[in-house]
Amino acid sequence: MRTLLLAAAVSLGLAVATAPAQDLRLPDIGSSAGELLTPARQAEYGAMMLRELRNYGYTLEDPLLDDWLQSLGNRLGANSDRPEQPFTLFMLKDRQINAFATLGGYIGMNAGLVLTAEREDEVAAVLSHEIAHVTQQHVLRAVERAQRDQVPILLGMLAAIVAAQAAGGNSTGDATQAAIVSAMGLMQQTQINYTRSNEAEADRIGIRTLARTGYDVDAMAGFFERMSLAMRGNQGGYSVPEYLRTHPMTLTRISEAKERAEQLRRTGVAPTRATTTVTTEDGRRVERVEPVPPVQAPPPPGNGNPLLPSQLRIGGLDEALGYGESGQFRWAQERLRALSANTTDAAIREYEALRRARPEGLTDAQRYGLALVRMAREPQAAVAELEALLRRHPDHVWITLALAEAESRAGRHEDANRRFEALLQRLPGSRPVALTYARVLVEQGGTGAGRRAQAVLRPLLASAAEDPVFQETFARACELAGDTVRAAEAWAEAAFLKGRPEQALIQLENLKKRGDLDYVTRARVDARIAAITPTVLELRRQGVYDPDIRRR
Repeated sequence: MRTLLLAAAVSLGLAVATAPAQDLRLPDIGSSAGELLTPARQAEYGAMMLRELRNYGYTLEDPLLDDWLQSLGNRLGANSDRPEQPFTLFMLKDRQINAFATLGGYIGMNAGLVLTAEREDEVAAVLSHEIAHVTQQHVLRAVERAQRDQVPILLGMLAAIVAAQAAGGNSTGDATQAAIVSAMGLMQQTQINYTRSNEAEADRIGIRTLARTGYDVDAMAGFFERMSLAMRGNQGGYSVPEYLRTHPMTLTRISEAKERAEQLRRTGVAPTRATTTVTTEDGRRVERVEPVPPVQAPPPPGNGNPLLPSQLRIGGLDEALGYGESGQFRWAQERLRALSANTTDAAIREYEALRRARPEGLTDAQRYGLALVRMAREPQAAVAELEALLRRHPDHVWITLALAEAESRAGRHEDANRRFEALLQRLPGSRPVALTYARVLVEQGGTGAGRRAQAVLRPLLASAAEDPVFQETFARACELAGDTVRAAEAWAEAAFLKGRPEQALIQLENLKKRGDLDYVTRARVDARIAAITPTVLELRRQGVYDPDIRRR
């Protein structure tokens, strides 16, 4: 019931359809769904959903994983039927196999799905399917088919539903209990899943996006087949993964995915591929399908952009828009395994099991994950392991960042900071590098460290309005540096982005009472108060209050 309730709220983007589940009609092209919610309103609802998920601890916020997932989503989105649509991808800690799309291009993926995937192509296949739900406006059409007054109702219900899940179904407020009952009653009258026509269309459109991005088009059917086997294995009364509830893996669906992949290859839409037999990191010999970009016309002279001087070169652009796997999947998978474990001991036991299952021992990526786990308790041992890995993989950013962090925790602050400074020179403007370095500086403590952390983070300030990790790290850096006004602003922004708008409003109102604010700062604080107040008033109108504030 816990996961089912959340899926009911999020899988259809805060509203669900009343149309029969067996409806086989494709969405009509002339739908008025766009008149119900403007793109800006859709983005607002999607952002509200993400803030509530953060509020109750469902999201996994990690700069490296965020960067990998968002980059993957950006590449797929750029090759979708609506490349102008912005997508926001985020990771959830839950190890169940699930992914969902909601309003405004917000797409969530559970840690369990990435851990179950065997290669990045399979993750891309799932994401391309969810992206198709957005580009084909399935979520918005579901809102249109539902009663219009369900949108504000479900917005208010979400916080209560997630609160009930976090508390194991027990809640402390009468208003919250009433909201849960109302939400459950509403959901009983609607369907959870997309219609079959929506799912078929998302598969069909998604596999084209997969092909255009250079991924293996067979990955969609392959992942569906393994999920189907998992579903059959769970028919004896065990829990079925949530992804299988909302995305049933029928034989028809699998065979259609295979047929579409073959058609794409025959028509030349899918990149031409060469197959080679390789040995993977875990010792298995598999056939590797190598993507090759489609044949294109020769590029024009210069940089290919008539609006820029012909002598100007944009370094790294081809690599940034490259085809196929990013090369980061195994490292992302093991980082996710380490960070999503319930406890350090549980993570260590998991890696011990992986070691026993492979005669050759752990792969390099798995050794990286184990070093991350051991960093908190045995930083010096983690340093030794990561140094050995870096010798095998020179200039690997993920290993270098982990090594610098481990060095700092082992008391080798100068070595760590030199390594971070070198990375900053090599990758200026990198969010993972800047945030990791600033977090380490904050852990080291001291006014000088705080000021350096401020300087490292300041280039990202303009793009960090929706980044709670940045806001929290910047707040701590400002506190160390003695800049209490900027610290208070950042803490308020972090509270808002983590689903606590009432706390954010109180913090800003207290800040405004200070007599040492200059004109620009006071104007900035006034603007944020004006922006946050309507959200707080609407939540109060619906009877949703911040539990911490009520206890005070």
